[in-house]
Amino acid sequence: MKKILVVDDERDIQMLFEQHFRKEIKSGEMEFSFSFSGEEALEFMKNPEHKAILILSDINMPGMSGLELLKHIKEKYEKPPPVVMMITAYGDGENYNLAMKLGADDFLTKPLDFSSLKEKLKTMVL
Repeated sequence: MKKILVVDDERDIQMLFEQHFRKEIKSGEMEFSFSFSGEEALEFMKNPEHKAILILSDINMPGMSGLELLKHIKEKYEKPPPVVMMITAYGDGENYNLAMKLGADDFLTKPLDFSSLKEKLKTMVL
């Protein structure tokens, strides 16, 4: 089972993921958890039971940005580091370059193409 943490300040993202991944959730292939801020995501990850192997994080959030969260995750969780995919409504080169420099594994733009995301998640070896 792939345990995935989605971090986004837009609360409707949970409903979108649950709709688009209904079959994978029901079959037990994937399990999603949701945090609505960078701070909440760090609290979630303090629990040793979380077992998230993939983190999908929005970049632009109030408080701790997704880039700050990424930096913290990559510094603190070395073994094994969770795979971190950044999501942004702005496909600008500056955010992309900074995310990659901080250790992001992938970079996605909003609105999310759930079909391609689903294929990407299914083929990832985690």
